[in-house]
Amino acid sequence: MAISPSRLSFAAAALLVTGLSLTGCTALFPSSAPPATDSSTGEEIEQTDTDVFALSVGQCLNDTDGTEVSEVPLVDCADEHDFEVYSDFELTGDEFPGTDEINTQADAQCLSDFESFVGISYDDSTLGYTYFTPTEGSWTDGDDRLVSCLIGDPNGKVSGTLKGAAK
Repeated sequence: MAISPSRLSFAAAALLVTGLSLTGCTALFPSSAPPATDSSTGEEIEQTDTDVFALSVGQCLNDTDGTEVSEVPLVDCADEHDFEVYSDFELTGDEFPGTDEINTQADAQCLSDFESFVGISYDDSTLGYTYFTPTEGSWTDGDDRLVSCLIGDPNGKVSGTLKGAAK
């Protein structure tokens, strides 16, 4: 899976989205994510490395290292987290359409789905989004067509869902 450039650079996930593309078949992500801690209490937050291809709407995760990932650190949405999966969809076609075309389709669909999830338009929102997209290798070798749209707050981690947040 690829992490694509977001329309808004997340402060909490600057390593993830600033000018990068999240990709996901290559195992550049370590087998175990570093411990996450609650920013207000300093207590460790339980997180589980999960296959990026198994993500589903409503799951929450923390930032990842690298531009190509195969696993992401899932956390309970009640705990502080960087992103929430708010939409996902399958791309079509047999031939890999190229990174630019995939990013164009992903950006259009994630933007389109943003308002129905958050409750206000992207232009009126303080929130931002990014997405995981297939790489050429995952498209060709793994029949990967999944795009996962991720929402987050550029001001930092959030607790709870952003569904209906209207901010």
